[in-house]
Amino acid sequence: MNQLREYITAWQRHDVAAVLAMLSDDCVIIECYGPVYRGRQTVEQWMRSWLDAGSVDSWEITTHAAAGDVLIAEWLFSYTWHGKPRTFEGASVARLTGDKISYLREYATTAPLYDWTGTWRE
Repeated sequence: MNQLREYITAWQRHDVAAVLAMLSDDCVIIECYGPVYRGRQTVEQWMRSWLDAGSVDSWEITTHAAAGDVLIAEWLFSYTWHGKPRTFEGASVARLTGDKISYLREYATTAPLYDWTGTWRE
């Protein structure tokens, strides 16, 4: 089982219980926008609050890898937040303790990607 893949799939289904089942009681999740969620109880509060205001429209894993207790996934995330659809690319790095995610950190690219041709976009 790949717990990171299961975590992402559960978010796609808006399945709070399945997300929590992938996490250790004392997990730490660092969202790409900056908030840090400590413990399953806080994750549950965050997820319920987030789903009240938005929805995960798709969360496509484009690449994934595992090495020992570390799981990595690159992804394309599409969501609707307060009625506005948005999409961005990112990656998650997770560490396992036993068979549960104990640490997960997201990194994101919120600007559109482009091929560099000698000058940068403003």
